[in-house]
Amino acid sequence: MTGVPASAAGGSSSARRAGPRGTSGPAAEPGECTSAGTAPGRTGPGRGAGTGTGEAGRGEAGRGGTEPGTVQRGVAPGGATEGGAAGRGGKIAAAAVNQASVWNVANLLTMLRLLLVPAFVALMLGNGGYDPAWRSFAWAAFAVAMITDLFDGHLARTYNLVTDFGKIADPIADKAIMGAALICLSALGDLPWWVTAVILGRELGITVLRFVVIRYGVIPASRGGKLKTLTQGVAVGMYVLALTGPLATLRFWVMAAAVVLTVVTGLDYVKQAIVLRRRGIAERRAALKETDG
Repeated sequence: MTGVPASAAGGSSSARRAGPRGTSGPAAEPGECTSAGTAPGRTGPGRGAGTGTGEAGRGEAGRGGTEPGTVQRGVAPGGATEGGAAGRGGKIAAAAVNQASVWNVANLLTMLRLLLVPAFVALMLGNGGYDPAWRSFAWAAFAVAMITDLFDGHLARTYNLVTDFGKIADPIADKAIMGAALICLSALGDLPWWVTAVILGRELGITVLRFVVIRYGVIPASRGGKLKTLTQGVAVGMYVLALTGPLATLRFWVMAAAVVLTVVTGLDYVKQAIVLRRRGIAERRAALKETDG
């Protein structure tokens, strides 16, 4: 196997060549690294270490009859080349990870949230839709869905579990559980239809807008958007419960705040999309001018 100069493997420029393994040899010119296995007791100033870094894996200088002063690239025990084995093994491991990545914990939470949508609707409309016990169970399903929404995206980004399935399924699950709750509440007469129309119209409109401008860039989630999501979840959850008295009045104001945040953040996203599109068009035109010029 072809060796590389020891200086490429991190050897000192002042290192000297040693003789063959187990013997002492004459000193060589500066700039060369010693091979492994010099004679006991024959160490000299500037004598380099007999190890170096290969292309993929750790190579050792002077192992298995290589020329003195050279580093053998990635030789693994048994004569196999570590670089080639690592490359083949890496491709196999990457393929295995890609095949199993759909079943990571972040995607499982997203799947759970999707399964909770029909369960929530069944509990919400159970026994006529006005039974406090059934509504409490529906609230529990809604709460679990909202909590998993907070965790699955964080887990995916933190532990590099982002997949194509998650990118598609996560926003669908978010819109599905919120839409199901709003439609059920309006169908039961607990929430005006215009509130449902504003919230769902905004969510669907921004989702479409993101896809329209994705060729120019990604619209990042803002703090206002996160606050909007939290406020919506709290407000809808309070309406799902059969509340009376002061709590029923409080939920009205929480929902009002959610509607305001929904409209304001929606307009902000539209503004960001316009700026992003204009910037992308300007950059493309500038690139075309440089190419033509």
